Amino acid sequence: MWDLVLGDRRINSLRLVAPMWNGTRGIHRLGGAVVPEGNQKKERTMLQFLTNHFYDVEALRGYLLQREMSKVHMKNRSFTWLEEQHGPYSAGAFFILKQGGAVKFRDKEWIRPDKYGHFSPEFWNFREVPVEAVDASDCEINYEGLDNLLLLKELQSLSLQRCPHVDDWCLSRLYPLADSLQELSLAGCPRVSERGLACLHHLQNLRRLDISDLPAVSNPGLTQILVEEMLPNCKVVGVDWAEGLKLGPEEQPQDTASPALA
Repeated sequence: MWDLVLGDRRINSLRLVAPMWNGTRGIHRLGGAVVPEGNQKKERTMLQFLTNHFYDVEALRGYLLQREMSKVHMKNRSFTWLEEQHGPYSAGAFFILKQGGAVKFRDKEWIRPDKYGHFSPEFWNFREVPVEAVDASDCEINYEGLDNLLLLKELQSLSLQRCPHVDDWCLSRLYPLADSLQELSLAGCPRVSERGLACLHHLQNLRRLDISDLPAVSNPGLTQILVEEMLPNCKVVGVDWAEGLKLGPEEQPQDTASPALA
């Protein structure tokens, strides 16, 4: 068992178990067969290599994870500096389009990037035209990136479907859109729980909310009932009201018609 220390973290590597020698020349496999001598040397060399260099695998894993998080951070860097040059609507739209999402300016057609991530620069001409809808499905928006989204003060429809980094903290930051936002989809967001949904009480102008397929919500049916009470003018969709309403043993209905056991 080998340990690797990265920074102030200690990472346990996998346990490498060497095959047992048969006492002569070969190595016993699980089936009891003896490895030919030519292959024996190759396996022994590979085992020694893994023994000596396995920490490199762990270091590589840490590096790749760090690089992935760095990419997410870069995608969510602030574009608010563009607001001074092009206005808040174009600046916010640029952030969404760079993420791979789509935007719709008022009385305009949807603008979407192509398969190469390229999109029409015409939106820079819409400096005075509000963005009324954003489709950020599958985008890597996180807590930091919301600074760019919140520039769209007249946003009416927002889809955050299947966004892997949208969590409860993100939902707690949506209150600046309370005056305009009417439709919100959180379907398939793996990090959204009941706690985040409770933060939506600020959005009293919501008329439609999709909370389907939220794996972090432990009791979908009860959650929908509570959200409907919190947002009485909003249609909450995506969950069967009876789904997930689990009763404990002490809460199960009793059969009063059956005679009690003596």
